[in-house]
Amino acid sequence: MADNSTSWSNVQTVCCKDTSVLKQCTFDYCPEGIDDELFEYVTGQLWRVGAMMLVNAILAGLIVGIGAYGHRYRHYGFTRYLLLGATTLFLPIISYVLSATGSTGGLFRVPLSPIVGSCLANFFHTYMVIVSTCLVLISAINTSPIVATDDREDRSIRPPFELLIQGIWIVYLVVNTHVIPVGETTPLNYLRISTPFALIHAKMALKCYAFVKARKSFALGRNPRLVIGYMQQLREGSGQNGEPMPTNEEVVNVPPPLIVMGEDEQQVEKQPHGYMFRNNLEGIHGGSLVTIDRVWKLDNMLLVPIPQLKDTCLSFALFKLLRCRFARYKLTGVISIETLKFCRSVLLKDGGHERSFRMVANELSFLHDYYDSPLPVSYSGSRLTIFSMVISLLTISYCLFSGMDVIPVMYNNAAPTRKPLVVKPEVLPHGSAFWSRYRMHTVWCVYACRHGTLNSPNRSQYFGSLYFDLVPLLLLLVFVVVAEARDIASHMCSSWTKVILTCRCVHRVSLKLSPIVPKWVGFLLRCRCNMLQRHWNDNMRQTSLLVLHRRQLHQLLLPGCLLHLLGRKRRNNGMVPSEVKACIINALRNGASLSKGTTSLRQSQVGRNLLWACNNNEGTSDTILVWHIATTILEVRHPHHQQDGRPSSVVYEKKIAATHLSCYCAYLVAFCPELLPNDNTWSKHLYKKVKKDAERALTGCGGGGIEVSSLTPEAGYRQLIELLGATQNREVLKDAAKLARQLGGLTGGEEMLWELLAGFWSEMILYLAPSDNLKGHLRAIDRGGELITLLWALLTHIGIIDRPDDAAASAPATGV
Repeated sequence: MADNSTSWSNVQTVCCKDTSVLKQCTFDYCPEGIDDELFEYVTGQLWRVGAMMLVNAILAGLIVGIGAYGHRYRHYGFTRYLLLGATTLFLPIISYVLSATGSTGGLFRVPLSPIVGSCLANFFHTYMVIVSTCLVLISAINTSPIVATDDREDRSIRPPFELLIQGIWIVYLVVNTHVIPVGETTPLNYLRISTPFALIHAKMALKCYAFVKARKSFALGRNPRLVIGYMQQLREGSGQNGEPMPTNEEVVNVPPPLIVMGEDEQQVEKQPHGYMFRNNLEGIHGGSLVTIDRVWKLDNMLLVPIPQLKDTCLSFALFKLLRCRFARYKLTGVISIETLKFCRSVLLKDGGHERSFRMVANELSFLHDYYDSPLPVSYSGSRLTIFSMVISLLTISYCLFSGMDVIPVMYNNAAPTRKPLVVKPEVLPHGSAFWSRYRMHTVWCVYACRHGTLNSPNRSQYFGSLYFDLVPLLLLLVFVVVAEARDIASHMCSSWTKVILTCRCVHRVSLKLSPIVPKWVGFLLRCRCNMLQRHWNDNMRQTSLLVLHRRQLHQLLLPGCLLHLLGRKRRNNGMVPSEVKACIINALRNGASLSKGTTSLRQSQVGRNLLWACNNNEGTSDTILVWHIATTILEVRHPHHQQDGRPSSVVYEKKIAATHLSCYCAYLVAFCPELLPNDNTWSKHLYKKVKKDAERALTGCGGGGIEVSSLTPEAGYRQLIELLGATQNREVLKDAAKLARQLGGLTGGEEMLWELLAGFWSEMILYLAPSDNLKGHLRAIDRGGELITLLWALLTHIGIIDRPDDAAASAPATGV
């Protein structure tokens, strides 16, 4: 550069006319290396813009993935903050990109260099930047939950107005930066730029209108207040105040008139405790109000043979009752006797345990939808769902148009040239050859070297490649098309749509119209998309203090194997076994009272000898851990069964139920103590102390260990009892060892053992299920569901609302 700088004083200058780009006098040449400096400067700017565009596409992928494909993951700390960071970083990134894109149209000067010039951004570059920006906003709007609830539920989530403000800000940046060049101000280009903003504002307007309408709707926002008033009307109209609860033998085949749909079409009046229907019940039940008893009569009227359709409608009616609990209404004394009888006859039907669990799971899925997704709000109006699907179709069409609009550019794209082109200052290249070449690059720059008032002859050069804009844009197009298609499928195949179509058929039949169902209605009623069934996992998580894998016992040392396996979290997410469901429903059908397992134990003399392990004046968590450790020890003694004969099959079923419920109750103590009767902190502290004490007991004896492969299951069982029952251990471990010894000495054999344990654990989980911790159960529903929450809802519908007062359960726990 020193040699070049010395020649500046000897250059020949010529004055140029005002029609030039730089409008100053010129000199003959630029120093060597100037073109490289310009290339590094401009390509650096383009690389930063491209990197920001790629980050923007990744953020949009996170928004779509977390929001649309896993609503419950928003309730986990990491993903919640990840989603918040994605939506927060979006605006500054887009502001920088649009500002950088708009600034390229003005004069620039390379820092620490004599280069000055002016660049013209490719319209396709700015077009793809704007489209990518709008697609991210559309993704965020689609995946934002909108919940319209009653004030007593305290769960409302308003539309994301901050996204509307971001959209207005982006419109300002687009207008302010003049993204459409003067030579390309065509109607098609204006349509390309304005269409995504129109889609954004249409989506926001629709969601805001649906939210306001849903808040005022008696079928959605105000529904708990109306359902409570209706149930009181139903109970008073049947004259059942003060009647006793139904017994287990009482069965009713005629369903009660529980509300399914049609509340908004009735006349209601405000009462001190909510709303009630103004007309008498007889006139209401024959009109547009669809109740479950009318759905039950569709056997010969609906030409769509779907066995689960009536169960889905019943789940929807029960979901409305369950919302009353979350609105903090007391259901005791409100639910009619006929309703309780009918629910018991359906949910506790002999051999119908799979159906019972499926119906309650569907009910909780409706609840999850309502509290955590924007889908139910769109049903607040008869045409809102259609409008929502039309906007989604328009968005998909625009995405396809944008893809077909920009993909051909990829085939014409070439590597950027670094060879400068000398142009005459009075002639601007706007011919067809220029634009053909210009469309292959990001920007076109005209530059010169300046020394004081002197400029070199003007040169032009193309920079950048549209690949850096195309790749993020194509990713965003795919994300948005998939999300919009999934929203359309959700509206068409959701259980909400099936309930609405069924109620329309019921109303059509009541008007004595043709009962023939069009083919497309039948298709929608049969449609089932497993991809959309994400709300209820039907999982049964498992945890054990003593994780003793039977398949590994012959390969490990004792107590070394126990040291490595002790306290390991076995949080399997397997499906709830059918044996567990049957055992729980049988316990309810047989009249099991809510006790800590004492009812089943009192049914036999052998069981009465074990009552001490339930009535030990300690907390419920202590009782769970004592029986859990004893059950795990007995698994070592009885590792497997043959299922050839009937007795072994029965033993296997009882063992599956007992061991799974045992590990699930231990999981509740360790990870969900808020759903148990005892204090949260106490239960967690107790679990950690018992685990630590068990580890000390199992590793503190013996020398180099005992070869388990040389031990029989009986010897391993006795060894565990001896280690855990030592006098220096905690009372929980000693009681567990004592209980395991008593259970192992039963005279009835293995069949009696596992039958007794299955009965105990069935009663224990039913005792734990009733709870007033509504927030705890709602959090469990948000993260995909818990078995105890499903049982909590099932017990609610058969009239068991509260856990009975238990002195042993409420006694203060000591000894930790």
